[in-house]
Parts: sequence; C-alpha cells; structure tokens
Amino acid sequence: MSEPAPALALELRGVRKVFRQGGVELVVLNSVHLALKPGELVALVGPSGAGKSTLLHLAGLLERPDAGEVRVAGQECGSLGDERRTLLRRATLGFVYQFHHLLPEFSALENVMLPQMIAGVARGAARDKAAGLLKRVGLGERLGHRPARLSGGEQQRVAIVRALANDPKVLLADEPTGNLDHTTAASVMGTLIEVTRTTGLAALIATHNLEIANRLDRIVTLEDGKLLSIEEPV
Repeated sequence: MSEPAPALALELRGVRKVFRQGGVELVVLNSVHLALKPGELVALVGPSGAGKSTLLHLAGLLERPDAGEVRVAGQECGSLGDERRTLLRRATLGFVYQFHHLLPEFSALENVMLPQMIAGVARGAARDKAAGLLKRVGLGERLGHRPARLSGGEQQRVAIVRALANDPKVLLADEPTGNLDHTTAASVMGTLIEVTRTTGLAALIATHNLEIANRLDRIVTLEDGKLLSIEEPV
C-alpha cells in the first residue's frame, strides 16, 4: 500500500486582501491560489506594486487575509490566535529580505545563533549549528566579523543561513538579491538554491530578475491582484 503524499509546504486558497483608505478600496490580491510542495523553488514575479510583498506577508503569517485560507505544512492558520501564529512562524518559516537586517553589534556567528536561542536551543548547540551553516556557505573565516566588516554578498549569505537556522519548512524571500550587483547576486542566489535544495524545504522568492527566476523550478506571475500564469522556466 502506497504511503500518502506529504502535506503541501505552503498553500493559499482563494486569498483576498483589500486595503482601505479614505473610503476607497484597493484590491491587492483577488482570489489567489498557490501551492508549494516540499523541495520546490518557485519564483514570484510581477510589476512593482502588484502585491508581491503583500502575498509574502500573508504567506508568512505577518498579516491576515480578508478572505480565503493560508495553510502552512498542512495547517490552516486563519483561526489561530496571535501567539500560536508567532510560534508557528518561528518553527516553520524563514525570511530573507532585500536588505539583510543583520544586527550590527553582533558577529556573523551571533546573528545566526540568536534565532535558535530565541526558539529555546542551548547556546552551545546554537553556536555549533551556526558555525556549520556559515562554513557551508564559505564564511568559515568570517564567523567573528560584524556586518560592517562583511561585503554585501557576505552579509546576505549570513541572512540566508540565519533564515535556515531553525530548520523551517518554507523559505520566503523578498528581492533577496535586489541590493547586489549582477555577479554578487548570481553567487548569492546560487548559495540560496543549493542550501534550499539540499535541505528539502520549499521556497517562494519574489524577484524582478528574470535570470534568477529562470533558475528556479517554476515561475508564477502576479498582476492586477491575480496569479495570471504558472510557467516552467525557459
């Protein structure tokens, strides 16, 4: 007897999001459906202002939809209270942004240790895992460096492994190479793809860079509040 298929890592079912200002309604997302399987890397593309960041915020349980469902690792999240959503977000989701948002007073090693310790991991275990992750992305000689002593590409590598420190099921990235030059962006994206593929988590990556999008498994296009196309990379 065959085993049941694993739960989808991330699923949006008929998600709608409306912003209201001065009596005017702006429909940002309108009945959006999206599903990511474990181990799948999906590029989210679309013009500026299309709602890519809003979609990521909803997928990351940072905001609630006005309608529809968000499911993370098979669990519907709309009925969860704020504390449970925070715990679920901490345990199952990782975030990478255009700007690295590293804590400037802490070293690369400490920046990767912190989310683990917040989750209850002992300091020694957090240190060992952080060191291993940083060495894996070529930063073994930079463990004690603070962000100001790291290049832009190195800072973003630290941000990537920080997002992976608690073994999330889903990685959400919002223009993770948008602040980098072409060569550095390609290198950082290679790091992100390699690490996510070998760990088996799903990744949803918003980007304006079609060269980067074409390196992923699938491309979804957001425009006028809807996912207009689901494409295989060319």
